[in-house]
Amino acid sequence: MRIRSIEPIAVNLPMRKPVVMASEEIRRAENLLVRIEADNGCVGWGEAGAAPMHTGETVPGMTAAVEHLRPTLLGREVADINGALAAMDGRMYGNHGAKAAIEIALHDLAGRDAGKPVHALLGEKKRSYMTLLGVVGGGDLNGDLEDAAKKKAAGVTAYKIKVGIDTPAKDAARARAICEKLGSGLLISADANQGYSTEQAIEYVRAVKGCGLDFFEQPVLGHDLAGMAAVAAATEIAIGADEGIHSLDDIRQHHERKAARGVSLKAIKLGGLKALTEASCLCDRLGMSVNISCKTGESSIACAAALHVAAVIPNMAWALTLTHMGLAEDVTGQSIRTDHGHVESLERPGLGIEVDENRVRRYRVPISTRNVA
Repeated sequence: MRIRSIEPIAVNLPMRKPVVMASEEIRRAENLLVRIEADNGCVGWGEAGAAPMHTGETVPGMTAAVEHLRPTLLGREVADINGALAAMDGRMYGNHGAKAAIEIALHDLAGRDAGKPVHALLGEKKRSYMTLLGVVGGGDLNGDLEDAAKKKAAGVTAYKIKVGIDTPAKDAARARAICEKLGSGLLISADANQGYSTEQAIEYVRAVKGCGLDFFEQPVLGHDLAGMAAVAAATEIAIGADEGIHSLDDIRQHHERKAARGVSLKAIKLGGLKALTEASCLCDRLGMSVNISCKTGESSIACAAALHVAAVIPNMAWALTLTHMGLAEDVTGQSIRTDHGHVESLERPGLGIEVDENRVRRYRVPISTRNVA
């Protein structure tokens, strides 16, 4: 089975409610879908969310990258995913989001052709039932308390509170109130999305001491390992890295510098599911906790891909973040089902979801592209 066509499709998906974080406010999700058709008519789908503050990529840029990569991929064997990855790296540096969307679509196709779920292509399944990390991210205390209470009533047992939105003192007061509302026995984290200086982050961790936070993600700029290490040294709360992780070497450096005790790993930052799995295994060897995560607003396509990785990695102490639940409309006929804050592995061939091309057309937006080289 060989690749016959590769089509980048820009979509703009409505959110149920805005997600407010330090770097941006997401009211609609701007994502790139990649549709790959094989010479036997079988179709595979991939996805990458725009992430200017994570990867530097926007939908127009990813669209142009896919167009640029297409010639080196057409006619290749679908199952030769390693060869496709090498060919993409040989033609274009970086652009991990665009490459991840293509690689996810190839895994979907390869799994469908083999009659196997994608997780069977990635490794041995370690778990069938996974804990989901619920995001509390409105920035409004009353709204966040109501959201947290609803999530707890629905059975959610792991949480991430978005901070870095206000002053450290006000963010800390909101986090303490949410932790008190949720009570003990849960996994609770905060995520500043690079929103603090080192001094502000230290002020924050001192203000939330003893309130029940298990980890604090990306308090300062992703490249500021000295700042991350300083915050880590100032608190017993485990510090996690997200925007600072784009490669295996980034993971090693955070570990060596004592800048983080865990990481949030995304396919768009690392370039696909194989790299995501490899990074997770490295974290396990280093004794670092792992959260597998999708970008805010990604649909059931990207979320299914992340779910397959989560089923095979050795350590997922910081849970799984799926974001399709935040969408008012998905691109699949049936979204990935969740139950009481948990999700089961997908066992149908490929990604295990079915894209509704009518829905894709409904939310498709035009993108003008030009040659990038």
